[in-house]
Amino acid sequence: MKSILRRRPSPALVIACIALFVSLGGVSYGVATGFIDSREIKNNTIRSKDVRNNTLRTFDIRNNEIRGFDVRNSSIQGRDVAFNTLTGDDVAEDSLGEVPSAATAATATSATTAGSVEGVTMRKISYSAEQGTDFVEVLDLGGLRLEARCATGPLRLEVQANPSAANGEIASEFGVFTNADSDFDPGDNLLVADNVGHTVGQIAFVGADNAVVTVEAQTLQGGGGVHGTTDDCGFFGVAKAG
Repeated sequence: MKSILRRRPSPALVIACIALFVSLGGVSYGVATGFIDSREIKNNTIRSKDVRNNTLRTFDIRNNEIRGFDVRNSSIQGRDVAFNTLTGDDVAEDSLGEVPSAATAATATSATTAGSVEGVTMRKISYSAEQGTDFVEVLDLGGLRLEARCATGPLRLEVQANPSAANGEIASEFGVFTNADSDFDPGDNLLVADNVGHTVGQIAFVGADNAVVTVEAQTLQGGGGVHGTTDDCGFFGVAKAG
């Protein structure tokens, strides 16, 4: 016995014992303290069942790491997307169906102007001026051109008409004022409203190409009906051509 105790352990045995004690001590320490880091876990050994449900959070996942194949198909719903964040670039346009309320738009052949319906073109007439103005164009539609002015000495509203081609016909009536021309040519400068006060009337025109224009209008003259003065004129209405 004394001879065995007198023998010294070899260096290799000492190193092996130290390594064994360190490894056992490290594991024991980790178990005792409840802290085990990645050094104590073998790579590729942690599985889904080793993680408690609903415990992983966003800060446990590296930014920009989740990709499309990490998400189950058809599992993303509207509540998973922030309001007003999807744009047209995020949607395949050919996958969208027709909006029910827009079904009638399929029959619209032209939407460049709202003034054309079923082959009839419409224009708004809106003229107002104070006394002393020269003729200005208020309508050019279907071959008929109208000009209006608020003349001086005495105050009077005047509206004159001219066609774009010869051999037209025109007739006008505003209250007691009437005028007509069965051979209506360019440059005739036919008065279709003259000193007619506050009156509602109409103008009918047929061009050489059988185009038809009708005008329904109201005239205003004096009395502050337009600009709030006693020296003013107005000519307001709608023209239709077809």
